[in-house]
Amino acid sequence: MCKQKGLRLSSMTQSAPPVLSVLPTRALVDEKFKVVVENLPPGSPVTLHSLHQSEDKDYWEAFGHYISDHRGVVSDDLSFGGTYTGTEVMGLLWSMRPVPGSRVGVSWRKKNVCTPMLVNMSVYRGHLAEGFRDQCPLASVLIERWYLAPGVQRIDISEKGVRGTLFIPPGPGPFPGVLDMWGGGGGLVEYRSSLLASHGFASFALEYFTFGDTGKADAELSYFEAAFHILKDHPQVIPGRIGIFGICMGASVAMHMVTESATVKPLCCACVSGYHIILPGFSMRGINELFAEHSKLIRVDENHHQMWRDIVLALMKDPSKKLNMGNTSCPLLLVNGYDDQNCPTVESAEDIYQIMKATGKDHLLTRVQYPGAGHLIEPPFSPHHMATTFITDSENKMILLWGGQTKPHSDAQEDAWKKILAFLQHHLYSNITPKARI
Repeated sequence: MCKQKGLRLSSMTQSAPPVLSVLPTRALVDEKFKVVVENLPPGSPVTLHSLHQSEDKDYWEAFGHYISDHRGVVSDDLSFGGTYTGTEVMGLLWSMRPVPGSRVGVSWRKKNVCTPMLVNMSVYRGHLAEGFRDQCPLASVLIERWYLAPGVQRIDISEKGVRGTLFIPPGPGPFPGVLDMWGGGGGLVEYRSSLLASHGFASFALEYFTFGDTGKADAELSYFEAAFHILKDHPQVIPGRIGIFGICMGASVAMHMVTESATVKPLCCACVSGYHIILPGFSMRGINELFAEHSKLIRVDENHHQMWRDIVLALMKDPSKKLNMGNTSCPLLLVNGYDDQNCPTVESAEDIYQIMKATGKDHLLTRVQYPGAGHLIEPPFSPHHMATTFITDSENKMILLWGGQTKPHSDAQEDAWKKILAFLQHHLYSNITPKARI
């Protein structure tokens, strides 16, 4: 509870109390908001603070230091300190970090997309950096951030041995489809697919390995081919308008499908932080065995966080370990960060370019690379994860270093999402005729 003694506003005592407005209070997670504080004495130092409790019951916070203008207002002003600085009001989201005393290696991920991310926005007297729970805010507002737009349908998929969740946009349809694959963390990750559906794509979040569950632990290429055709054959999906979207291991699986499959013919493929190494068995088990052979190449930083990028660099030197990217026949978008400490994704993208250039396919390739960005390039305004706990199986747990600096990484997330949506929109929606939608 806050200390009642802190309620006395001293120089802020006035006829009207401070008012905090956040507009919109309910929006998709990739939409910006505007924050305004009014009825402050001119030239007053205040702190804007955001607080969110994740579904894992961890608290995340961000804060910025402001000074009210001559009207007693804070709006689109500079933050002079805190977890972000400058004219960066969305820093109240992207600079969120676990509160002091939190678990080591904690990560944030939305699990139930049918509920919003609730964020409590508050304004405090003075420039605070800690002890927010011990102070009474001058004003507070609760906002909702959604991955699921009104009208989006969520459909559980379990057929032909394939498991996942299909999200259908609102409206009559049918719609272009996207097969969405998460990375090496495993499990069923829905939040990006639900956001894609909120932007007009029928998106299939595919579960392709799950520890300690009945999920597909050792998927073969046929598993992903079956998933592609389940999406293609759905009545609310335009059969000839399917794209593939993957991050990390999911991006590498996407490259397998594009280059190795005889039955999967996507219109386009977007890969975030992927690499063109052949994945044994398409499973974490196979990856673990492959990486175990080169475990001596694992480096650790001063905090004992593991870096795996040298393993993939070594594998890239062996042509037999690399996918033949010259087989690519659809537009390919590669999104990577120069400060990726988990995988050599920029080096992989350059090698992919050289291979595709040699086969006359480089016109199909688009590379987007960001200085200061790390491995986990997420939807906009998501918290930056420098290093988090990673579980490879029931017995092995470690902290992996993903890399990136918070501000440039967050800028990359915002820009990359716009480019990914534009890429999908261009290739999946362009020149759709009424006949194509039947």
